[in-house]
Amino acid sequence: MIKVLIVEDDPMVAALNKRYLQEVKGFRLAGMVQTVKTAMEFLVKEQVDLILLDVYMPGANGLELLRYIREKNMAADVILITAAADKEKIQSALRFGAVDYLIKPFEFERFQQALVHYKEKYHFFANHQVIGQEELDERILSADPKQVGESLDELPKGLTSSTLRAIMHVIKSKGEDQFSTDEISEIMLISRVSVRKYLKFLAHIGVLKESQTYGIGRPVNLYRLRVENIGQLNRFV
Repeated sequence: MIKVLIVEDDPMVAALNKRYLQEVKGFRLAGMVQTVKTAMEFLVKEQVDLILLDVYMPGANGLELLRYIREKNMAADVILITAAADKEKIQSALRFGAVDYLIKPFEFERFQQALVHYKEKYHFFANHQVIGQEELDERILSADPKQVGESLDELPKGLTSSTLRAIMHVIKSKGEDQFSTDEISEIMLISRVSVRKYLKFLAHIGVLKESQTYGIGRPVNLYRLRVENIGQLNRFV
């Protein structure tokens, strides 16, 4: 089992990460702490394989813990789970060896993808003492094929201009009100999965502002139209 430490100061988010973690086989929660200081104290006493780390916390931030882990040469990998989306923090995290970076809010599927990808690498290294170039390229260094060659000059695969226009018509009718994937799905009479792809794309290009609300069960992603950025759609429709 891969031992995991969650470092997150928000109890609700920490509980959500814990629940998500429990839904992915092969991982065991070793502990949950709320500050960098207590994380350092924990790591002195117990070894873990993976740390799920926030950046913004009281006192020292998560990047300082990541720097500490590298300076002490600890055999622990780190996945950032944070609202920090500015390039300086992302670059710093990657330079200090973060194996993945999840920006809040995110879907469970992205969290699961990060853990499964990490688990595959973890077991690959555990079962190989010597690694050839071909294996290294294929199993460790290769980029996610879903992210390669995706151009912002054309719609991602599976999305169509006609459906995008129809969804935007519904979104514009919402004005400045927030809406969820379910609401658009019910109006459009198309699946939540399909609608979510379009909303994620629109958020990616800045036409929608995405936020997250917590209730019973998994968090709900909410969207709001950014009227000033509608021009971003011109090249897609």
